[in-house]
Amino acid sequence: MTAAQADLQIDRPTVADGAVLWRIARDSKVLDLNSSYSYLLWCRDFAATSAVVRDQGGEPIGFVTGYVRPDSPGTLLVWQVAVDEKHRGRGLAAALLDGLVARTAAEHGVTTVETTITPGNTASERLFTAFAERHGARLEREVLFETAHFPDGPHDPEVLYRIGPLTD
Repeated sequence: MTAAQADLQIDRPTVADGAVLWRIARDSKVLDLNSSYSYLLWCRDFAATSAVVRDQGGEPIGFVTGYVRPDSPGTLLVWQVAVDEKHRGRGLAAALLDGLVARTAAEHGVTTVETTITPGNTASERLFTAFAERHGARLEREVLFETAHFPDGPHDPEVLYRIGPLTD
């Protein structure tokens, strides 16, 4: 962690964090907001493959959620990354992503990271491109879900970013 991050702690989410993660996602105004219930379940069932960053008081100020793909056990799918607006610009998203990937590599043998990003989400594009560069990993992109796949109205396509193999 950098000096700007020294007073923060990255760890696994707990069910008690679910409501805060939902609020951070809602307030991001760029993430697809899932139900509050789904964030509670995520914090319970996928805590081992997710991470939160906490301020000095222990309150979550950012998170990354993910899971190991059942049909590809060496792959961590990163579902959402968000940092509270007041704490952006400190490299927290990158620290969360690096920490989570290091943990899942050690605990689950993860060698590849996947995520989907809608075109125009520049912050996410930069985050994952920089992650690939930091780790000397190949980055491939392809459309995973076309607009027509979404049944609930207009939705931008989701572009799959596949990063790997990770060597460090």
